[in-house]
Amino acid sequence: MMTVTSSNQRKTTVRDMTEGSIVRQVTLFALPLMLGNIFQMLYNTVDSIVVGNFVGTEALAAVGSTTMIVNMMVFFFNGFSTGAGVVIAHFFGARDMDRLHKSIETTMAATFVLSLLFTVAGVAAVKPMLRFMATPEDVFGEATVYLQIYIGGISGLLVYNMGSGILRAVGDTMRPLYFLILTSVLNIILDLTFVLGLHMGIEGVALATIISQFISAFLTLTLLTRSRDIYRLTWHDLKIDRAILGRIFAVGMPAGIQSIITSFSNVFVQSYVNYFGSSCMAGWSCYNKLDQFIMLPMQSMAMAATTFVSQNIGAGDRRRADKGTVVTVSMSVGVTAVIVAFLCIFAAPAVGLFSPDQAVIEFGVLFIRANCFFLLFNCVNHVLAGALRGMGDSKGPMVIMLLSFVGIRQIYLFVVTRFIANTPFLVGFGYPVGWTTCCVIELSYYFLCCRKRKKEAALGTAR
Repeated sequence: MMTVTSSNQRKTTVRDMTEGSIVRQVTLFALPLMLGNIFQMLYNTVDSIVVGNFVGTEALAAVGSTTMIVNMMVFFFNGFSTGAGVVIAHFFGARDMDRLHKSIETTMAATFVLSLLFTVAGVAAVKPMLRFMATPEDVFGEATVYLQIYIGGISGLLVYNMGSGILRAVGDTMRPLYFLILTSVLNIILDLTFVLGLHMGIEGVALATIISQFISAFLTLTLLTRSRDIYRLTWHDLKIDRAILGRIFAVGMPAGIQSIITSFSNVFVQSYVNYFGSSCMAGWSCYNKLDQFIMLPMQSMAMAATTFVSQNIGAGDRRRADKGTVVTVSMSVGVTAVIVAFLCIFAAPAVGLFSPDQAVIEFGVLFIRANCFFLLFNCVNHVLAGALRGMGDSKGPMVIMLLSFVGIRQIYLFVVTRFIANTPFLVGFGYPVGWTTCCVIELSYYFLCCRKRKKEAALGTAR
């Protein structure tokens, strides 16, 4: 941890990643972040477990069918968070405390405005989006109720994510973890109280989630406001600095656009799955919940790579930034390989946590065993994209991921379902096709960028 001494000889909670062991720095940053992401994932996972076991298969399918719509909003906002994190981490690495302060105030002011816009637009778009996804009538009603309540309270999640993103940019991943542990436990208690005690069904599950998310947002804002550290949020300084907002959008908008278009593309994937009925939909939902847990280590490593690279670029140490990228990719692949091996072996019991329905379990196991080992390619995709964004290059990863996750995946699904065979296995395999394509292209692009940068450095030295 970086030690910054003030007038009272107080130690800060930020983490300076410009010095020390790379493995240690990445691990100490990523591990609390991964644990925090696990608890954040528990919000929707617990919703699915409670609904699948105590409400019914149709309700489970309803919750699962809304995931892609929610992700379209959350992932776009996370792109903005990524841009803010890169800018804040860069100023932190460069020790530019004045612009660091301005970037924090700008980030939170923009967050409040965007949260309001997302809530209003999201609630209005619920029914059209569910119709567009060809949601079956036996699922449509409950999916509408769940989604309208969830999106009505989504600002709690968005504010928490941005506040914790500010903390991550300066290396503090522990306090957001504590908040998530507390509110995840609260979410479980509220889920069981509303569904089993008050018999509120799917409405109770949605309410439990948004109440817990608002509490996590309140705790994060309280921490930022009361802190005496360099990331303190000062309310009377809360305004948008256009120059800094421009820098945030330059990095964050490509990441946000990529995420929202990819999520929108996955709405099409969901429509292909919907063709096979509610049991297949529920099995696909179970697979996606487990898939999201598998992806947590690589996503945490990718965030670590973004902060690590951005801080070191800000400090002028590009060699350390490159070495950190290689180390982080290796760590991500190793951890994910162990997880997917265990999941492949215990696929049926894992799906059985969500539903006792044998048909649902069979579909879930099918999707897991067809896809999970290909996630190793996705480790490379996410960490390299994170490193490139840390360097300030957000457009390259955006183009590559859109080409692979949207273009190639949709072409594959169209050709396979119309000219080869329309089966659940081949539809689900659209994910590995996109992951593998992206890995090949992104590796090539990253090495080209490194070669170009070295050539530019050599020319600069020669001059």
